[in-house]
Amino acid sequence: MTKAIYLTTTEPFSGKSIFALGLMNMLAAKTDRLAYFKPIITGNKRDKDRRLELLGKHFNLHQRYEEMYAFTRKNAFKEINKRNDAFLIDTIIEKFNSLKESADFIVVEGTDFSDVSTNVEFDGNISIAKNLGIPAAIILNCAHRTTSEIIDLAMASVNSYLSQEVQVLSLIANKVKPSKREEILRRLKHILPKSILISAIPSHEQLSNPTMGEIMDSLGAKLLFGEQYLTNRVDQSVVGAMQLHNFLDRINNNTLVVTPGDRGDILIGSLQANISRNFGKIAGVIVSGGMHPEPSIVKLLEGLETIVPVLQVEDGTFMVVTKVNEIRARIAPEDKDKIALAIRLFEEYVDERALDDRMGSFSSEILTPRMFQYQIVKRAKSHKKHIVLPEGTDERILQAADMLLRQEVVELTLLGNREEIESMMARLNISTDFDRINIVEPATSERFEEYAQELYELRKAKGISLTTARDLMHDVSYFGTMMVYKGHADGMVSGAVHTTQHTIRPALQFVKTKPGVNTVSSVFFMCLPNRVSVFGDCAVVPNPTSEQLADIAISSAESALMFGIEPKVAMLSYSSGTSGAGEEVEKVRKATEIVKSRRPELKIEGPIQYDAAVDPIVGRQKLPNSEVAGQASVLIFPDLNTGNNTYKAVQRETGAIAIGPMLQGLNKPVNDLSRGCTVIDIFNTVVITAIQAQEAEQ
Repeated sequence: MTKAIYLTTTEPFSGKSIFALGLMNMLAAKTDRLAYFKPIITGNKRDKDRRLELLGKHFNLHQRYEEMYAFTRKNAFKEINKRNDAFLIDTIIEKFNSLKESADFIVVEGTDFSDVSTNVEFDGNISIAKNLGIPAAIILNCAHRTTSEIIDLAMASVNSYLSQEVQVLSLIANKVKPSKREEILRRLKHILPKSILISAIPSHEQLSNPTMGEIMDSLGAKLLFGEQYLTNRVDQSVVGAMQLHNFLDRINNNTLVVTPGDRGDILIGSLQANISRNFGKIAGVIVSGGMHPEPSIVKLLEGLETIVPVLQVEDGTFMVVTKVNEIRARIAPEDKDKIALAIRLFEEYVDERALDDRMGSFSSEILTPRMFQYQIVKRAKSHKKHIVLPEGTDERILQAADMLLRQEVVELTLLGNREEIESMMARLNISTDFDRINIVEPATSERFEEYAQELYELRKAKGISLTTARDLMHDVSYFGTMMVYKGHADGMVSGAVHTTQHTIRPALQFVKTKPGVNTVSSVFFMCLPNRVSVFGDCAVVPNPTSEQLADIAISSAESALMFGIEPKVAMLSYSSGTSGAGEEVEKVRKATEIVKSRRPELKIEGPIQYDAAVDPIVGRQKLPNSEVAGQASVLIFPDLNTGNNTYKAVQRETGAIAIGPMLQGLNKPVNDLSRGCTVIDIFNTVVITAIQAQEAEQ
């Protein structure tokens, strides 16, 4: 099994970040002990290497920046010029070996300087990989190359490494023309050794084209407005020097407008076009010539709720357009859209299982929050489910929907008025295409009458009339739940606006509970610094009986198992073992016995105090023979008051991420949000709902 891989390219701007991000993402789902190492960097301590910043920040690596490299470019060339090649290599090996002591896997990145002889640099990368004793992954830049040129380049590159006895694990043809991808893949597989994993990743304009932030940095421009939208992608630029009506005809999606600073009409027209459904999206505006917009124009812009980036430069219009066309796109740590796309391209076009087999499978004994989150998102993507979000006009819901669709995690239906939703998306500058979102207004839906009739049939024994059923079907919670019940959606997430009772009442009325389950309850996945624990019930059942507590414990154990957590169940109380007495303690003791009789294979302990459940030292002292004490992964609280306050205290005091609540016990997944939820809370809840839907199919 290899514990490292060497990423190398044949030239600069080959798109190494795609493979680096995708590989690190794949590995991060398996271990928290990851390292990234670049023997020779382009930057220095003050002007940091872009890729090290990107990987270090995005994956929250434990390394200090200084541990991620051996030499700066300047210092490396000094040693080479002094013929200290041996010192150079020895230092690189020493740094690499020190990382091996604390990492399960190290991704090593070769150099790709733009002003060094390609042959010299290529030989240097081979030498480093050989001396580190690790296999290589070769990334080819296939942009602007014919198929024959790509084949020749691939053969030459692979043969160079193999001739020096460096194993080539993978070859990635990057930035290939989509129409040529299959042909290139077929020919590469035919001519290269079978032991090499061949991948071909098509070019993608979102990664090839720069963002407004990159343009601002490259031009040294001054930002006047729109800082929050600097990640807007620029696909084309247009000069605004003509009359407004002629200029508007030239606007397409993701257009950068370059106009003299005194053309307030073009500036205002561009911003108005951006919020109009009849024109393409404006990426940003550059006002040229060193001229600042008139005070009245600035006052108008300051009063706008949403505004794209407006940059000011000293250069003239023609010079600005020329410079913009020369800018190379990069992936910045704060550019979540590009990062998500790069990872998605890797997952789609690289055979992760085959790559994992070639590197040698390994896994970590611990489950960290980051590993847990990567694993559940990856799992949701593996078999996409259809989730309905009834609160389609809430800003947080729309922002979460944008994230989910751009990362291709699920398919979505939003409930609400289409014009209102599309207007809000435009105001929020959400980039997802409207046609990728299914928007349904219950009152005008073609299924409205079908759903009302179904609700009437299901509830007429309870005294509901058809008129009442129709009235209820105007309610988005009822409509969304009926979509799930009828199989027109796989799950529902609501509660950002509505109460818990409003969200789950329809599910209790006609989705009903699973066979053998009498209690609908909830769990939170508490992502603590070095583990993920399951807390139940913190949201639904106020004062559970012993029988209900047993139901909650069994459902919570099953939920833990569903998400890859070995269930070791602690039935919490204010005393441990037989040390205490009282009505509440006896309730927990009885619940524990019920669980043991119904599910004798479960590891369970109760009653037990929180510290004895999670602290190994306290656990051994209080319950020395317990399989659960000190290592509980599922913690069952005796009542809602205790559970809700405890999860919030742990969340606030430790900085833990609380994913949930996830409802358990229903026939189909319906989950409730807190009205104070964040966009990330919504994203995570949709992910776990999708996984519940996957499990419900099995």
